[in-house]
Amino acid sequence: MRKLTYYIASTLDGFIAGLDGQFDFFSFEGDSSAAILADYPETIPIQAREPLGLTGVANKRFDTILMGRGTYEPGLAIGVTSPYPHLKQYVFSRTLTGTDPEVEIVSSDPAELVRSLKQQDGMDIWLCGGGKLAAQLLPYIDELIIKLNPIVLGSGIPLFDGPFTPTGFTLTATRPFDTGVVIMTYVKN
Repeated sequence: MRKLTYYIASTLDGFIAGLDGQFDFFSFEGDSSAAILADYPETIPIQAREPLGLTGVANKRFDTILMGRGTYEPGLAIGVTSPYPHLKQYVFSRTLTGTDPEVEIVSSDPAELVRSLKQQDGMDIWLCGGGKLAAQLLPYIDELIIKLNPIVLGSGIPLFDGPFTPTGFTLTATRPFDTGVVIMTYVKN
């Protein structure tokens, strides 16, 4: 069975973006970026793939991406309608209409789609964001991979933006980098 992995950058205080969706404070440099390029090349969007030498590089972990509207819209603002054409792309929104034939807009229950995707053959499923979607899909998340960045925001969009739902995870790997980033992997208890 395929796993649903919430692979996301976070601040020390648990935010994945600023209040207005900004994320430019997350650095992508040094040894932590080299590890991401080596281990998760499919998580790099199309506009950065060629400059980073990822043209033609195969997916290693994921073949499907799930995004909330807020995660998808920054690309739309710069004219990128299909940010991950090397993955099967789903965007959850009740307000967006089809913007690109490579991106499926889903207005129905996210859990229903995830249950179906997990039963299909393929690589794992990447939950890219945002916090509200992650909270809705918390019962179905099998793994968390958090790129913890050495920055504090004070407020913003939290990792999980939903009701109080204590859910246990077990730390299975920790990878610190000279940049101060720590990649932590957790599996659901």
